[in-house]
Amino acid sequence: MKRMLVLGGLVVAVAGMSAVYVSAAPTYVGASKCKMCHKVEYQSWEKTKHAQATEVAKASTEWKFETACLQCHATDASEDFPGVQCEACHGPGSDYKSISVMKDLAKAKAAGLIMPTQETCNKCHNGESHHKKVDIKTAFVHEHKK
Repeated sequence: MKRMLVLGGLVVAVAGMSAVYVSAAPTYVGASKCKMCHKVEYQSWEKTKHAQATEVAKASTEWKFETACLQCHATDASEDFPGVQCEACHGPGSDYKSISVMKDLAKAKAAGLIMPTQETCNKCHNGESHHKKVDIKTAFVHEHKK
């Protein structure tokens, strides 16, 4: 009987650990990981205001920099991922970063890849305070041509 209880407890523990692993939220990997396959996009992004967003926020003499600024001026609201990197708009990449997934758009989307929309931009560019509104159709094109 004691053996059955121990075995039963072990099965429950393993099942619980598996459930935690399967349901773990995707994590951010950083633009340097995206760069490996998306060199042209990365080089274009590096020249944008988005790439420098954290530094710009910290250097501002008009606005006081606070950790709340990182919500829009850093990816994952963290200085670990400074600037508005790829995943700020495309979602955390841990589950879709592999080549086998990225080569299949449907598979990548199912794994968490977000195709940015106007609503994506509006999360930060909401027209409040210094967060000017933008039109994704024109702002994105101009931003990446610089």
